[in-house]
Amino acid sequence: MSDATTIRVGDDYDVVIGRDLLSEVGGLLGDGVERVLVVHSAALSGFAESVADSLLRQGYAASLAAVPDAEAAKTAGVASRLWAQLGQAGFTRSDAIVGVGGGAVTDLAGFVAATWLRGVRVVHVPTTLLGMVDAAVGGKTGINTSEGKNLVGAFHAPAGVLCDLDVLATLPHADLVAGLAEVIKAGFIADPEILELVEADPVGARRADNRHLRELVERAVRVKADVVSADLKEASLREILNYGHTFGHAIEQVEHFSWRHGEAVSVGMVYVAELARLSGHADDGLVARHRDVLTSVGLPTTYRGDRWEDLLTAMRRDKKSRGSTLRFVVLDGLARPNRLVGPSDDLLRGAYTLVAGG
Repeated sequence: MSDATTIRVGDDYDVVIGRDLLSEVGGLLGDGVERVLVVHSAALSGFAESVADSLLRQGYAASLAAVPDAEAAKTAGVASRLWAQLGQAGFTRSDAIVGVGGGAVTDLAGFVAATWLRGVRVVHVPTTLLGMVDAAVGGKTGINTSEGKNLVGAFHAPAGVLCDLDVLATLPHADLVAGLAEVIKAGFIADPEILELVEADPVGARRADNRHLRELVERAVRVKADVVSADLKEASLREILNYGHTFGHAIEQVEHFSWRHGEAVSVGMVYVAELARLSGHADDGLVARHRDVLTSVGLPTTYRGDRWEDLLTAMRRDKKSRGSTLRFVVLDGLARPNRLVGPSDDLLRGAYTLVAGG
């Protein structure tokens, strides 16, 4: 891993970023591990088998567990099936789980690891851009219920995260573009250099062979690592990572998860930018920059205008709400996040009208 970049997340674990890394998973497991369950999406059997074979050669008793693709994996039923597999294989507290897949798999694998015997080690091997810069880093785990996204979960820091950039070459183009939403989010809340790299070559940013890809991933991971290190359990600062997510998660729920997470967050960022402008936090130029940079890489910035009541209901169930009070992360300016607590119904609907093209 001589060419790999290692980013430390607090005092807890490393995120390793580079190429040709799939055989290095064992080095992140730590001492005393005998059994490893490799949880992977069904579409990634080949990658998962490569990881399992590498672990077998290193002396681990590695087994595979395929789960449904995308959000269909994040259910209590799938988690229960994995718990049963762990029990039948005799997994102890010193054994480990490896999650190979996108954000949904890392959320699920982390949740199962957090809950099996009150916590076993987990290593994440994210295979999507979204997973690398967001879901795999930070120790938030979760599954969905019919009432909302990630309403059941736990904080459980991984033993390590391995980001093999070579894997992104096999990622469907639409998924790579969707992952850019979380990269761009990191630019708006903390690192404007990310925005400048994307704006300098928006067409290139949409390609897995983008010459800036590694720097974009490393910068986005550093933003998240810095925030998470300061606030592991989302008591205060970590809320800024939810920029665009309250409205974005509402879209996902209303659309029955047919939208990609990054697509929904893209619209969510425009929504909170408009909300910030209407409430006196942000200026017109910052709102325009949201629309311009997101549009330039092919992400959506508008949403249909006939779903307000459904969206509002979904937002009120969001885990970031406090009682009946809605909370949003907004920007006072570029890389200057703040909170907007309890905005009026007129403000909420006004921002929605603007996102809907009104």
